[in-house]
Amino acid sequence: MKALILNETGNLEITERPVPKIIENRDVIVKVTLSSICTSDIHITKGFVPRAIPKTALGHEFVGEVVETGSEITNLKKGDRVAANCITFCGECFFCKKGFINNCEKGGWELGCRIDGCQAEYVRVPFGDTGLTKLPYNVSYEDALFVGDILSSGYFGAELCEIKAGDTVAVIGSGPVGLCSMACAKTFSAGKIIAIDIDDSRLEVARKNNLADYFINPQKEDVNAAVKSITKNHGADGVIEAAGNEKSFETAWQIARPNSVVAIVAMYENPQILPLPDMYGKNLIFKTGGVDAVHCEKLLQLISEGKISTNFLITHTLPFNEILKGYDIFENKKDNCLKVALRYD
Repeated sequence: MKALILNETGNLEITERPVPKIIENRDVIVKVTLSSICTSDIHITKGFVPRAIPKTALGHEFVGEVVETGSEITNLKKGDRVAANCITFCGECFFCKKGFINNCEKGGWELGCRIDGCQAEYVRVPFGDTGLTKLPYNVSYEDALFVGDILSSGYFGAELCEIKAGDTVAVIGSGPVGLCSMACAKTFSAGKIIAIDIDDSRLEVARKNNLADYFINPQKEDVNAAVKSITKNHGADGVIEAAGNEKSFETAWQIARPNSVVAIVAMYENPQILPLPDMYGKNLIFKTGGVDAVHCEKLLQLISEGKISTNFLITHTLPFNEILKGYDIFENKKDNCLKVALRYD
């Protein structure tokens, strides 16, 4: 089968790999139908993920069809359509039992990082009974593509914010995770959602899809003043930081009202500093971490019921043999790219 790897020279390369086989009793082999390219894949190519193993097939965001199951798999069978969780987790260890699957003692971010991932024609999913979710009959592969990663990340951010009905939530970054955060904040009954981004085309996506109520471009207006105006000088009841740079991190705590939560779901390439003297008295709670994607079944149900849709995020669809072109489009945000879907025809 064909698979994409980062070779020993640090370049992306499509190579031939054997079709994966069942190794452990909880493994599931999936024929990939659609996969996508994630910012964390880009981080691997740039060397920002020390735990990544060289020459591993990349990718962790995908949907597909079950072709084989291990002997202990009872909830899936050959032919089932499934969405994959970006996190491999056993469901049985100390952290899994608390719902902190990102810290699974036997898993974590494995697919496309430490074991062969989904930017290949077939993928072996360890702990497939927990890491794969069957699609409802009325949910297409396109509908479900982002459930196990960016949609779960958006839900994670909204959940961390402890949103109460009527709250004003500011989302910094209107990229794929930020847009998903806005959609999920609505499911928590947020009263007003503020979209913040330096890219007007991305703010327009939020507007067009009715994901936010206010739209702020920091390059055109003062974010702090705008948020204060919207919130009667209080600040946002919750802030979801999905941009991942020094300026966005600073903006996040500045626009939060006192005694609120700043949820950081972005990945940073450099360390950030908490200027505690400057924020003294705001009594902020910061919450951050890798996504604990424990709500895939719930998110699929919300999609099935028409309460969430992420189809608009697919701005480019390419056959797998054009994946290198897809990386270029996605990394450089060409043609207002949000997400690239890769077909395996």
